[in-house]
Amino acid sequence: MKELKMMNKQDTQLQQRFPNLVTEEWLEETSTLTWQQRALSALNELSVDQPDWTFVASFCYINDLKEHIAKGRGEEVDSLPLSFPAYFKQQIENGIYDKRLDSYTSEELNLLALVIEPTRDEKFTYIGIKTLADRYLAKNFEDQIIELPQERMLVIAMMLMVEEPQDKRLDLVKEAYWALSNLYMTVATPTLCNAGKVGGQLSSCFIDTVDDDLRSIFDSCTDAATVSKNGGGLGIYLGKIRAKGSSIRGFKNVSSGVIPWMKQLNNVAVSVDQLGQRQGAIAVYLDVWHKDIFAFLDAKLNNGDERQRTHDLFTAVTIPDVFMEAVEKRENWSLFDPHEVRIKMGYSLEDFYDEARGEGEFRQKYAECLANSELSRIEVPAIEIMKRIMLSQLETGSPFMFYRDTANRLNPNRHKGMIYGSNLCTEIMQNMSATTVIEEELEEDMISIKKKPGDYVVCNLSSLSLGTVLADEVVERVVTIQVRMLDNVIDLNQIGVKQAEQTNKKYRAIGLGTYGWHHHLAKKGIIWESDEAIEEVDRVYERINRAAIKASAQLAQEKGAYPHYDGSDWQSGEYFRMRGYENEDWKEVRSKVSRYGMRNGYVMAVAPNATTSLIAGSTASIDPIFSKYYIEEKKNYRIPVVAPDLDPTTTWYYKPAHALDQKWSIRQNGARQRHVDQGISFNLYVPSTVKAKELLTLHLLAWKEGLKTTYYVRSTSVSVDECESCSS
Repeated sequence: MKELKMMNKQDTQLQQRFPNLVTEEWLEETSTLTWQQRALSALNELSVDQPDWTFVASFCYINDLKEHIAKGRGEEVDSLPLSFPAYFKQQIENGIYDKRLDSYTSEELNLLALVIEPTRDEKFTYIGIKTLADRYLAKNFEDQIIELPQERMLVIAMMLMVEEPQDKRLDLVKEAYWALSNLYMTVATPTLCNAGKVGGQLSSCFIDTVDDDLRSIFDSCTDAATVSKNGGGLGIYLGKIRAKGSSIRGFKNVSSGVIPWMKQLNNVAVSVDQLGQRQGAIAVYLDVWHKDIFAFLDAKLNNGDERQRTHDLFTAVTIPDVFMEAVEKRENWSLFDPHEVRIKMGYSLEDFYDEARGEGEFRQKYAECLANSELSRIEVPAIEIMKRIMLSQLETGSPFMFYRDTANRLNPNRHKGMIYGSNLCTEIMQNMSATTVIEEELEEDMISIKKKPGDYVVCNLSSLSLGTVLADEVVERVVTIQVRMLDNVIDLNQIGVKQAEQTNKKYRAIGLGTYGWHHHLAKKGIIWESDEAIEEVDRVYERINRAAIKASAQLAQEKGAYPHYDGSDWQSGEYFRMRGYENEDWKEVRSKVSRYGMRNGYVMAVAPNATTSLIAGSTASIDPIFSKYYIEEKKNYRIPVVAPDLDPTTTWYYKPAHALDQKWSIRQNGARQRHVDQGISFNLYVPSTVKAKELLTLHLLAWKEGLKTTYYVRSTSVSVDECESCSS
């Protein structure tokens, strides 16, 4: 009798979920089968390009998961939500959940159990729920899943609100759960995986600056290992390190340059894996005027001297306006040794940028270096460097491009520092500086080391699902709770690198991003290659940015502004003037910021988020789709994936990435960048047969359109690794 009731319940769920498929006649025809067999029968009647198939498969998987977990808890499937309080307390005792969560009372847990909405599991596609279960749901020490999908969402909400005032904590947890469980937003991979669990940190991205000093270099390797161990992706700026052939302590021609230190970082990336799941991921940045630039550009190539190769690092070039001008005009370009520049010129060339397009301190200092005949240099046509950049991009997908003048001009905290490079996925841009050892003493049986902490950049990521929040008109509501969740990550996080913890508190940087852009355009019936798409970018991202800044200002009213707010572009109002935010739509937000300040020194950053967008059943980041239909292949499965909401109406608007004119994508991103105070992970999709002139045209357009970075050049012949640390 019990088995029959279970079968009837599942039949009813199938019929409610898929009324056109599960008819009374079909139920009668399959009356001798179990509900699992019926579900499989339903799947057999659907083709892969029919969207319902993925939800039928998801339905089967989730029901199996619930039965397995119910059995482990000694409960009926129907009573699983109400079993949450006892399960929750047990996992704290078992050492699975964080002890800080023990502050929730039994009464609160009982109330939260009533908040759980099992029907929201129906929003998952099969690949979405499979990815979530395999990699993010809590497991016991025997590697068995013990947590339900809705419980993961609730536990994340509870952890991120655990330190909120008691009188409003429960309401905030409910609001955060609403946003997460409806898949209106996702948190970044480290937060999705670790929030509420014992161990592991919650931040995605880190950026270090290496000083031209042996101790600094090796300390940076140690810090990189610490960050990598806990699941963070890294960007590391190497531009201060002296070039090959430079002097050391006055001895000429003895420096080995940056490549040996890249080899050290390559070893860190390989040997210190991320939570046992994948090897570390590090991007290294070098200035295009550095004497070692040619060796640097060759470091990922598949041929040549293996002693000069670092195949496991990602390379990125920091590029000033004056270089792009030299490329366009086919002028010569000079390469310098940063150490020699410091000694003979009395300043560091990398410490300057052009304050306006066509004029500024960097080009003045660069001209001074050119005029000084005592400075050694290598003079080459600028276009030759650009050719080497493009050659490497077509073979390996990198180097990434970082347009340093644009990034620094639009830095809202330029009163406190300089941006030399970006992170692993090119969307984080914040003030950077090196950590240096000031003093080291032996005191009896203790070695005391004192360091001056630099700005070790940290960013905390989360992303809106544009295909759903815009359709349901909930942007402002979701962004308000999302900003609070991100801000709380800063206080809850346990990073392990002390200067990073300090930087995190000084700037309280968050990176609110998006995914599902192509999904949104398809649902709206907007062609990618159109002025209408550019206008839609401008409208949507201005709206999101306005909501995010307003939410941060409201938090500043409640909790106080970030420590470096005074003197910032936020405080002076320059941030709003530079972006043309002086109309009536922005009046309330400008007033709030002026009155209360900003809780967060950096607010928006659009990450790649391939994994979490897959969980949410949408398209990745701002990217166009690869294909309307493809196979997601991992070591233990091959799952077909179909473009979201694919039907006879939307199919015409899902044009694959490599078939699109990339100039339209660049123009879209130029419009988007105006509303994003940090950066955007932006890929260029080109055929393997692309001509150098065509790729050069795209790079020049990206620079002219005001992009701060470009990420991978994805040719049809190159496969690249997705950044999972930044997936948000």
